[in-house]
Amino acid sequence: MISGGTGRYDLSGLKVAIVHEWFVDYSGSERVLEQILEIFPQADLYALVEFLPDELRSIIKHKKVRTSFIQKLPGSKRRYRTYLPLMPLAVEQFDLSAYDLVISNNHAVAKGVITGPDQVHISYVHSPMRYAWDLTHQYLSESNLTSGIKGWMAKLILHYLRIWETRSANGVDEFVCNSDFIARRIWKVYRRKASVIYPPVDTGAFDIQVKKDDFYLTVSRMVPYKKIGLIVKAFAKMPDKKLVVIGDGPQYEQIRGEATNNVTFLGYQPQPVLIDYMKRAKAFIFAAEEDFGIVPVEAQACGTPVIAYRKGGVTETVIENETGLFFDRQKPEAIIEAVERFEKYGLFNPERIRENALKFSVDKFRRGFRFFVEEVLSSRGMLAQKPEKRRPTMPEEILEGMVQKEAEAVL
Repeated sequence: MISGGTGRYDLSGLKVAIVHEWFVDYSGSERVLEQILEIFPQADLYALVEFLPDELRSIIKHKKVRTSFIQKLPGSKRRYRTYLPLMPLAVEQFDLSAYDLVISNNHAVAKGVITGPDQVHISYVHSPMRYAWDLTHQYLSESNLTSGIKGWMAKLILHYLRIWETRSANGVDEFVCNSDFIARRIWKVYRRKASVIYPPVDTGAFDIQVKKDDFYLTVSRMVPYKKIGLIVKAFAKMPDKKLVVIGDGPQYEQIRGEATNNVTFLGYQPQPVLIDYMKRAKAFIFAAEEDFGIVPVEAQACGTPVIAYRKGGVTETVIENETGLFFDRQKPEAIIEAVERFEKYGLFNPERIRENALKFSVDKFRRGFRFFVEEVLSSRGMLAQKPEKRRPTMPEEILEGMVQKEAEAVL
């Protein structure tokens, strides 16, 4: 993992472009971009589409976003994802030749921008396209695209995307990613090494609560890979234990309809309510395979232990038997066994749990990312080190006059 001091170089004179896939909401990739903009406030922004509501425009400092032709295609505001086959072409149309440094914030196609030999392209990768690589068959199955004409079309498009993904990786000078888990995925897919800089978690927005209430908590958007239904099924077999579920999404009604009386659904909740439940929960349940997993870190920032599936980035943010426990299969029985083990264990220190969460703070990200960029650019001779600040010296005649006055005063 990259860490280090900052401020050795003046970055304000650099011409910087930041390329993002789409601006439609505020999630993990937008959190990263928000902090990169704090380091490079002069940067210009590029994205395939931009439909941010007014209340979220502060995350991009109310900057104008240069968008692609997809912005003007029919239905792009709600169905921009359906234009996935056109996205590689769209991102290649951005003319970035005027910039010294290009930073792509990538989980789909942003890294595919075209740059020249005298430019530096750093790509912060949240993941190579999951649905085009190791999660292809899961994606096709969950989307009912394993057969038929639509299925074959989807497979053909994904085949094309894999070829393009491999080609576009050659245009990146340096890869950065959000976990060792994703660094391994990048090596598998691109055969390129990536430096790990954990994404920023606003740990300062959460505070610790030592005394916990008698309920478990899970928070997520309800889509298949988050496995909220799996957690609910596990608690259906533990009627003496309470579960609170916060979040909404396409599977909300389906999962709620299968729940038992010991499970409470709150739907979407604003941040203050979410924090209140995180602070009071006896443990946070996490069953997804995530690239990093911000919410389990937020739970730990409240001093709340995490019971998580042992795969993905969460294995780097949860310390077993110190800040949480793991289960090894995405099965209700595995979650039940982990909850029972958790209740027998009962030795978790909320202060130690929060201390672990602070390793993933916003400040850590800013310092780490800036240090990385400084190292890359200085190694290419693109930065000059700041001159050391020295105390101003006095003209010689003034100094002699002061010495003479002191001597006369003594006499």
